[in-house]
Amino acid sequence: MSFIEGIKEKARQDIKTIVLPESEDERTIRAASKVVEEKTAHVVLLGNEETILADAKKYGVSVEGVTIIDPETSEKLEDYVALLTELRAKKGMTPELARETLLKDRTMFGVIMVKNGDADGLVSGACHSTANTLRPALQILKTAPGKKLASGFFVVDVPNCEYGENGTFVFADCALNQDPDSEQLAAIASDSAESFEALVGGHARVAFLSHSTMGSAKHALVDKVHNAVELAHNEYPTLDCDGEMQLDAALDSTVASLKAPNSTVAGKANVLIFPNIDAGNIGYKLVQRLAKAEAYGPMLQGLAAPVNDLSRGCFWEDIVGVVAITAVQAQLASK
Repeated sequence: MSFIEGIKEKARQDIKTIVLPESEDERTIRAASKVVEEKTAHVVLLGNEETILADAKKYGVSVEGVTIIDPETSEKLEDYVALLTELRAKKGMTPELARETLLKDRTMFGVIMVKNGDADGLVSGACHSTANTLRPALQILKTAPGKKLASGFFVVDVPNCEYGENGTFVFADCALNQDPDSEQLAAIASDSAESFEALVGGHARVAFLSHSTMGSAKHALVDKVHNAVELAHNEYPTLDCDGEMQLDAALDSTVASLKAPNSTVAGKANVLIFPNIDAGNIGYKLVQRLAKAEAYGPMLQGLAAPVNDLSRGCFWEDIVGVVAITAVQAQLASK
């Protein structure tokens, strides 16, 4: 069973409700239809019902079983206006501005649904920027209790790969924190290990990546990663992590035996922590394009409820997969 098929099977065990705000996009409507067919989640599409039904007919897909909510006519609109006003009052939010925001920004409307308990998670980003998806989530949902920050990760599933967990990895942070400091890197590593074990399964082995392996180079960039490893060992004593290390030492046991012979992680890593967003974004896209890997994300971790982003270049099948992952994250959040 592939990674994503395993996720879908988990999602079916406890069906959650996931909001898709981008009903104006053909890929979203096709994905909503497929999710309902596969029974991995209850789906809410936001938008005008007449328009959505007409579009579905045009695309030759059925949206039977999909819940359609038009923010303009929603019976919950005034409740959501009151909630958004309360949550953002210190930032100058008024009822008039809240109503305008909810009617103009479907992602915000969907996030408020999640906050109010009317949905379990949200997936957006097929036709909006990452900032448009993440900003409402960070403003409204906030971080989960005990979490230091929200961060972004990808599940990367590489075909015919001997490394990682049968070719499956978590890469972080590739999307949200541009230049995390040592303490933030340590927290990202801990959260990424949790995400790996929850979604992929198996024991997380975390490599803090660098252009240096165990002090082979001297530079402030190396120091940042080295210090993150020390902090991780102290603050998250059960975390199986090591570094700093180069990518080949993290993955290849032969290289690891030469560069990091005393490491329990080197040569066996399945969670890769990148030193900054440049490295992470470039790294996941290289693997996705050159190794023809499936890259699911960017997912968010550390939030009080799951909200996940999509690449604007995604296919509708990608949305189906991310919805299933979001549903499984919602299962975990509800425990």
